[in-house]
Amino acid sequence: MALLPAAGEAIYFRNNISWRSAIAPSEMVTLEQARAWGDAAIWVDARPDDEFARDHVPGALSLNEDRWNELLPQFLAVWSPGKKMVVYCSSLSCNASREVARRLRKEAQLSDVFVLEGGWEAWLKKNK
Repeated sequence: MALLPAAGEAIYFRNNISWRSAIAPSEMVTLEQARAWGDAAIWVDARPDDEFARDHVPGALSLNEDRWNELLPQFLAVWSPGKKMVVYCSSLSCNASREVARRLRKEAQLSDVFVLEGGWEAWLKKNK
């Protein structure tokens, strides 16, 4: 009996996937676009500390939700007006980059914040 309402809810809410926040296409960036920005971009790794410690985009700064209050001041010390921020996490389905980008826009009042399409997986594919 419980399966019937669950199936109906899954069909009704199929476009509202809870684990993935909506992001406007204008707030996404491809690896090629981000690389073209060169020194005008700050790479932001939204993955957990242990993943960042294992490997990350060269020059990237760690800024994750687990240590947001501790890491944000360090990030803001490096940021300067006119810089574009490229936030990434593990993969396309990872929500951490979207959340960190949202918080940078809302809480830190920064613009030019973009989420890297494909995340760390996209970076690895292009750099192996």
